[in-house]
Amino acid sequence: MEAERQQPLTEEAPAMKRRRWWADQGLRGMLVVCGVAFLIHLIPLFLPRNMPEQELSIARATPLSEQRVRLLLPLREHPKATAAELREAAELLLDGAPAEAHELALAAERREPEAMETQLLLARVCEVERMERCVRTALERANQLAPTDARPDVFRAELRERGGDTVGASEAMKAAFGKAPGEPLIGLRYARLLSAAQRPSEAFAVLTTLRGKVPLARLLVEQALVLRAAGQGEEAVAVLRKATLEDPRLSLAHFELGLALFRLGDVDGAQEALRQADRLDLGSPRALAALCAMQLEARRIDDARLTRMDLERRFSGRMELIRQSCSVP
Repeated sequence: MEAERQQPLTEEAPAMKRRRWWADQGLRGMLVVCGVAFLIHLIPLFLPRNMPEQELSIARATPLSEQRVRLLLPLREHPKATAAELREAAELLLDGAPAEAHELALAAERREPEAMETQLLLARVCEVERMERCVRTALERANQLAPTDARPDVFRAELRERGGDTVGASEAMKAAFGKAPGEPLIGLRYARLLSAAQRPSEAFAVLTTLRGKVPLARLLVEQALVLRAAGQGEEAVAVLRKATLEDPRLSLAHFELGLALFRLGDVDGAQEALRQADRLDLGSPRALAALCAMQLEARRIDDARLTRMDLERRFSGRMELIRQSCSVP
């Protein structure tokens, strides 16, 4: 009986050994493939590099600014580095190492003194470094190099708007709009600045020039924003309803309608509009964040808790935004 019980085990042993051998072979093969792939990715790091594009390629894949500095700063003396490559290198260093980005931008200026793009980059770098005189000099130089280009004026408007000077920002954007009257984005920004500067009639005039260049629903939204800023809340709501009818899938129209309705005291209507805005733009937390803030202000705490749960479920990586806009007691 003992021999009968052991017989199946001895018969299965060769099969088990074969399976184990094939499993070991498969594991070895997979390790070899992974090792080869890893070595292939390392090859560029060990090859002699004498082209700026190679340094830029590595820097693009390098998240740490200290490592990027070591790779890119030597390009300022590299004989093969073009002005465009030096500008890209400066862009890559702008957030973490603005002083080094400044050096690269100056090197780009030496390589190509007549490039207006370099002056715009210098203005941005100097703004990060809080060097106001340097910003003004770069923008003046950019205007001299390209007197018909609107970008220096747009940047100047952004700076003044960030500083709270809406009148100065609208004047700078006026210059930009004069250079590019057919550019919809410049026109829309100019109209918003005029509205913020309490010049609604001028804002409406600018929006009128954009008919046919901007979708009608979006143009209606902008008109409603001017009305709301001028204290005409009910008129703004009427125009926003027209925008939602013109383009029912325009999330921005439903979003602004929700804000406008809440200001008029229609909390239920505001909630419905913001929910619709969220359904039309599921990738953005803006509508839900605004909805939660409204619910808290209206003391609808249970509704706010549900909205917060929805925010946390869908936007777990945006917790700081959720805490700021939806701090449920």
